[in-house]
Amino acid sequence: MTPPAVRATALALALLWPAAALAEPVLDAGFGDNMVLQSGVPLTLSGRAEPSSQVTIAVAGETFSVRSDASGSFIASLPAQAPAAAPQSLVISDASGSTTYSNILIGNVFLCGGQSNMELSVERALDVWNQLRLAPDDGIRLLMVPKTTAPVPQTAFAAPVAWKAATSESVAPFSAACFYMAKALRRKDPAVPVGLIHSNWGGSAARAWYDPEGAKALEGPRALELLDLYARDPYVATQAFVPQWFAWWRAQDGGREPWKNSALLDWKPIPKFSFWNEWKGTGLDTAPRANVWLRKIITLTPEQAKGEGQLAIGAIDDMDLTFVNGHPVGYTFGWGVERTYRVPAQHLKPGRNEILIAANNMWDTGGFFAGPEPLAFTAANGERVPLGADWEYAQTQVTDIPPRAPWDANAGLGVMHNAMVAPLGKMKLAGVAWYQGEADIGQGAYDAKLAALFAGWRRQFGPQTRMLVVQLADFGERRSAPVESGWAQLRDEQRLGVAADANAALVTAIDIGEPTDIHPANKNDLGKRLAAAFNTLAMPAPERAKREGSRVTVSFTGIVGALVVQGGPYPLGVELCGAAPGTCQFVIARAEENRLLIAVPDGKTPTRVRYAWADAPVVNLVDGEGMPVPGFELGIAP
Repeated sequence: MTPPAVRATALALALLWPAAALAEPVLDAGFGDNMVLQSGVPLTLSGRAEPSSQVTIAVAGETFSVRSDASGSFIASLPAQAPAAAPQSLVISDASGSTTYSNILIGNVFLCGGQSNMELSVERALDVWNQLRLAPDDGIRLLMVPKTTAPVPQTAFAAPVAWKAATSESVAPFSAACFYMAKALRRKDPAVPVGLIHSNWGGSAARAWYDPEGAKALEGPRALELLDLYARDPYVATQAFVPQWFAWWRAQDGGREPWKNSALLDWKPIPKFSFWNEWKGTGLDTAPRANVWLRKIITLTPEQAKGEGQLAIGAIDDMDLTFVNGHPVGYTFGWGVERTYRVPAQHLKPGRNEILIAANNMWDTGGFFAGPEPLAFTAANGERVPLGADWEYAQTQVTDIPPRAPWDANAGLGVMHNAMVAPLGKMKLAGVAWYQGEADIGQGAYDAKLAALFAGWRRQFGPQTRMLVVQLADFGERRSAPVESGWAQLRDEQRLGVAADANAALVTAIDIGEPTDIHPANKNDLGKRLAAAFNTLAMPAPERAKREGSRVTVSFTGIVGALVVQGGPYPLGVELCGAAPGTCQFVIARAEENRLLIAVPDGKTPTRVRYAWADAPVVNLVDGEGMPVPGFELGIAP
């Protein structure tokens, strides 16, 4: 029998050593002591054992066998289990030995994913003192996935992970929306344990969470080929990608190519080694969203210039393309990511060598992330040449964002799935709670992105997985007239993506946001709504808009009781629009049972109806359970 600490080491060795060196069988990285296994569907366990060996699994009083393949991998499908709140053990064995997983429950397991609003912790949400005091519940088990990215799917996480029972300490840093969903589910059915997997990254784009099949379907095979190439050799992958960047820069900068001739730029000493936001009087302190060139000249001896070198430039906020003597050597997005690039010998020479960094900042701080100490060139003979703090900079008029490589940290193609979801293996889930979209505003086709995400999760976790999508909260300027809104557009694409799936639900947060804070603290109510949506409580949704004489009637599904207008006689934010942008106007609507009745102004022939169409709308239309109607746009049928 293997203790937990030894088991973690065994798993790490299983991933690093040849299969023949595996001492004992182990389950995949997402399984462990204190876990919850999914009830009600065939119990799927995946892991590694001796190659081509008979693997025996004992759980819930029954024993099953499966054979591992030539690499040692196995997937066992066991009969479905009923929920079990009494702790159980699971023993997996082969000819080499056995491993025991203890204190296991059987219930409903959820992946909670997305960006910072799903990541926002209980200790940052409302009523934190009381909620942490009431948090302990041995029937809720938590798994925190460490943040990292990978160009290809991984079988292990970046650091050891462990399932933990819900306590005040374990809950505090955990996703608030996810935890409050579990609390609501437990209140409704205390006999069913709940397992929660927290896998989130603030600022991440939807495409970072595609599985390889989804990435290929939406972006084509070329991007996946670049990712595979990057996994083998980042330098070669950079060479394959940078022609896109070159073409972009030439179009932005009148055809100039500063990497070939840096004298084209107006160079000045940097005021200090810091974020350029701190460079007072440069203009970057007041307008830090910019593309800036950074330059450093180093002198190499003939011995230092021989062979392949390594160039460490620290972390650049947000994005860099780095050159040595005019040759691109590395391209990275990620504000806290340390860069070390391979420099082939043919790009080096004795004497003067020029290092150029084309740095882009698209948000908040830009440029050098920390002090100069990590910056150095390391020659093939091991000699280290510090790069120091005395760099030069050149400002540009280029304001657009450069093309993003498929391996970049926040919007790379599937890079978060590969490192933060793929290692979970083939475990079964009850559902995925997804709160993401802020990073995708203005890009369009979010419904297609949701379809790709849904398909990927079900390929990994089973067709039964229910998809719970949070419609973005209200954030931004309050408006007193109709406007075009990227936030509203994405909310409607979320609605369309959910409507196209037979086992998905839209959970709107449009009424519980904070217009001045993109991270609203009321995750408490959001969690309750997620739980209700998982339990298939009907969620309000627009169904159809139809012209009926002098009025437009909008019908809804998912209305419990009847539509209710809060705080007045009329719902706010109802618009009728023509076909063209800028033709919308607010109108008076009346709620009647599960319909909105809208009088058409004289002389108007509207083709669309919109509701709550703004970044931060004020809404007051709910159903009999207080569930808000989501923002939407519908075409009007004749």
